[in-house]
Amino acid sequence: MPTFTYLALNQKQESITGTLDATDRGRALAILAGQRLRPISVSEDANAIKKRNRKALLGKRVKSDDVVMFTRQLSAMISAGVPILRALDSLGSHAENPTFKRTIELMMKDIQGGMPFADAIEKHPNIFSDVYSNMVRAGEAAGILDDILKRLALQQEKNASIRKKVKSAMTYPMVLLGITVLAFFGLMIFVIPMIGNTIKDLAGEDAELPMITQIMLGFSNFILGWWFIILPLLFGAVYMLLRYIKTPTGKRNFHIAILKIPAIKSIVRKLAVARFARTFSALIGAGVAVLEALDVTARAIGNTVYEESLRDAAERVKNGETLSAVITEKEVLFPPIVAQMLSVGEETGQTEKVLVKVADFYEEEVDAAIDGLSSIIEPVMIVIMGGGVGLIAASVMMPITGLTNQIQ
Repeated sequence: MPTFTYLALNQKQESITGTLDATDRGRALAILAGQRLRPISVSEDANAIKKRNRKALLGKRVKSDDVVMFTRQLSAMISAGVPILRALDSLGSHAENPTFKRTIELMMKDIQGGMPFADAIEKHPNIFSDVYSNMVRAGEAAGILDDILKRLALQQEKNASIRKKVKSAMTYPMVLLGITVLAFFGLMIFVIPMIGNTIKDLAGEDAELPMITQIMLGFSNFILGWWFIILPLLFGAVYMLLRYIKTPTGKRNFHIAILKIPAIKSIVRKLAVARFARTFSALIGAGVAVLEALDVTARAIGNTVYEESLRDAAERVKNGETLSAVITEKEVLFPPIVAQMLSVGEETGQTEKVLVKVADFYEEEVDAAIDGLSSIIEPVMIVIMGGGVGLIAASVMMPITGLTNQIQ
């Protein structure tokens, strides 16, 4: 809660200074009036502002679950007739995340200054997406903000559920891959050199070793001799790759590449279609114009290839073509069923309901595809890990077996 510093006069006309905690300046003035003090100046404490901002900056990132809970609670309070400022004040006072708490306080100040709720939200794009602010703006214009917030909460829950399933499916394979890499380099750095020295001590420096053992010893010696160059180059390459992917050209090339990977492209395609259908239907249901809905949806999908496709579709719709006809020509990105369902929705005037069914269908398809991919990746990773360990074991056992035969 903000801290205010005040200068006031008491009933004896004596100057009094002090501090008090209040939700806003208006509440601070009310507190002083209740104490029979006549305020001369009331301002928020500068040190308190710096301390709160520093705490907010150091706070945790705002999670999607926090935004969903905030949206549902705000919807319930507005439905009950609670004024927006009072509802935000209540939610902000109970927010556990300091970054989110500070964000709510800033939104309250903007609204107190006469700014619409949607514009106040739009100032915080790291927390609230374009879809969120545009749907809130449409809800404010139509006077159905509570209903729009319910739609937003449902949509965010669906998106969060898909993200969690994707992360969950990739966690086990990534852990196995990490263990494999660590085990390989651990053996190459610590075990192989020791075994190599032992073999040379037993068989002599001129002993002829199997080819696989020579390769392993050579690779081990290379790592030990040039680690101070290899490590910086490895980390530098990863850093430059990540930097490149963040650039517009790099992001586009990366998104094109993942749409060509055999096992991945199907999941990416279904995920993008589900997100398109869910987001576009929510915006249309909120009363957002088709062209604006397409523009916002293009940014919300998260794939540059789909974004460019939808922007092109928006231009063609602007020139008089129907969206279903445009989508029909983009079969590489959108399955035929999407265009067919859109056509039905345009004819019946129920585009929102039709696209919700499309979104539900493809979200189920994504779940099934992720489960199928997980069942394939796990044994493949185990085979790779076993193969790497087996290769190293063979490079060790073959010369030992040869020495044993010579001794016999």
